[in-house]
Amino acid sequence: MKIVSLLNRVLKSQGQQLTKENEYMYWSPFVAHHKPKLQVNVKSGKWHCWVSGEGGHNLFQLFKKLKATKKHYDELKELSDDFVTYKYVPDTKTNKEVKLPDEYKPMWIESKEPIYKHALKYLKSRGVSSDDMIKYSIGYCEDGLYSNRIIIPSYDGEGKLNFFVGRDVFDSKLKYRNSPTPKNIVGFELFVNWEEPILLVEGALDAISTKINSIPLFGKTIMNSLKRKILEKKVKTLYVALDNDALKDSMKIVEELMSEGINVHMIKMTEKDPNDLGYEKFTDIKNLTEETSFKELIKYKLGMV
Repeated sequence: MKIVSLLNRVLKSQGQQLTKENEYMYWSPFVAHHKPKLQVNVKSGKWHCWVSGEGGHNLFQLFKKLKATKKHYDELKELSDDFVTYKYVPDTKTNKEVKLPDEYKPMWIESKEPIYKHALKYLKSRGVSSDDMIKYSIGYCEDGLYSNRIIIPSYDGEGKLNFFVGRDVFDSKLKYRNSPTPKNIVGFELFVNWEEPILLVEGALDAISTKINSIPLFGKTIMNSLKRKILEKKVKTLYVALDNDALKDSMKIVEELMSEGINVHMIKMTEKDPNDLGYEKFTDIKNLTEETSFKELIKYKLGMV
């Protein structure tokens, strides 16, 4: 088959035909393993690495992951009569429409499926209540690219989906598989009151557990969209509570916002992150944290605090 020949060249390995029709196994380019672990269906275009968790619903996605050449895309297009029509799209980080996975199911609809029970147990262990699940539209996926993951959507100020987090409930090597869209958004903006003090945290679960006016960065840096929104809304007071391994990142954010005339309180986390502490313990620490001064910031930089 010509499509198999093309895959052999792009993946730089010889595909092994499986007993299941149209299924081939390749050496995975995503992980080092002593056996071929990348399974590809040459008819539907679906592919999945059984070790790394990488996967997709069409061969275009695979070719894009592998940074295939335009020549390879053109060959794929010529062979696409029997399946999806593919187009060559440069690997640019332009704004894309965000869609929840097709397999997404809401947590507030009870199910007897094992993954639902595991997802519920995991969320409860992280202090997420039933009300939180409804408020944040938390769901889960039984199968597909986001299988065995809870899905936490983020919505902008107008209620439009702008990002989502996919967290593995079994703590696999690939804990997070988020929406394939830029993080240059305002997390959980739908629930933010810009006239009140804002709290910046790293993750979605941190924001949910701290409850009041919390914005997840989905990382350790403040993106341009969020910084611009903070300045546009003339936020007066802001708290920064990144994990204890992100002190330098916290100081950078604090210094950047202080230079804009914002009263910033840097909450120095010790052994636990906001979600681990829970609402009450974290709130106590937050309320005791005074405004950070430039003098104190310098002490942090010199390791004197």
